[in-house]
Amino acid sequence: MKISYIVLVVVSMAALLFASACQKNAANRTGTGSRRLSVVTSLFPVYDFARQIAGDKADVVLLLPPGTEPHSFDPRPGDIMALNHADLFFYTNIYMEPWVQKIIAGTGNRALLAVDTSTGITLTEAAETPDHKGHHGMDPHMWLDFSHATKMVENIRDAFVSKDPAHGSFYAANATAYIQQLTVLDDRYRTSLSGCRKKIFVTGGHFTFGYLARKYGLTYVSAYGLSPNSEPTPGAVAKVTRTLKENGLKHIFFEELITPHIAETIGRESGAELLMLHGAHNISKDEFRQNVTFLSLMEANLINLMIGLQCG
Repeated sequence: MKISYIVLVVVSMAALLFASACQKNAANRTGTGSRRLSVVTSLFPVYDFARQIAGDKADVVLLLPPGTEPHSFDPRPGDIMALNHADLFFYTNIYMEPWVQKIIAGTGNRALLAVDTSTGITLTEAAETPDHKGHHGMDPHMWLDFSHATKMVENIRDAFVSKDPAHGSFYAANATAYIQQLTVLDDRYRTSLSGCRKKIFVTGGHFTFGYLARKYGLTYVSAYGLSPNSEPTPGAVAKVTRTLKENGLKHIFFEELITPHIAETIGRESGAELLMLHGAHNISKDEFRQNVTFLSLMEANLINLMIGLQCG
């Protein structure tokens, strides 16, 4: 009797464990019965692009904690663990995230597909001045040119199809719809900024918006170079202040997640008011809770650019 009782208990426990495992697997399946992909992303642009394409076929997580300034981000042991269980890892480029090679090498996940979303994009060099150093001289903020953002979306789409060909048409359709939205956004920028009285804008932060400026024929001046951890020289601050005054600019822009004390100082010296221009590297905790998107951030940027460039 004792032996039978023990066997019964063991069998019952095994059945419970099996049922629990089945429930977990079921919770991780799509409506078609296939396993949901596990996707890790580095910065906000690739996170948002990936979740737009994945829909309900994947669980997409952002490695960079909301509210964290990305240039100073240092991956944690838990981040490598996340990659150990992931199917896909998307990052922007090695100049923006120089730590990716180390973190990829540290994972034992041979099935992981790591995707550099800058593949096929020619990155530009930063302005060659003493104040524009960092990122090995390359400007990594490629997503602010919407044609480059389109290429990033295509790279992400191709990776999803490669990992989950059964849902290839689903990913392709989502990517096509999203690229259309980027095209509409690009057209709106071009039309809205074409008739502005000013063709120059100034930021009190680091050199983020070079791609955007070139795309729409604008001149762009920043207080300091590509690294937000550096401090601008007095000469650079004086140059930016002089630029605002000489060009009759009424606004100076500041960036997300960086204390705008330089912009505030220049604003006091020049009489310019501050406006936000979001580089979309990362979002705040509040923005994450509000489920902001790359497109919504860029729409808000357009409104503020039209104010700063004295459009309409």
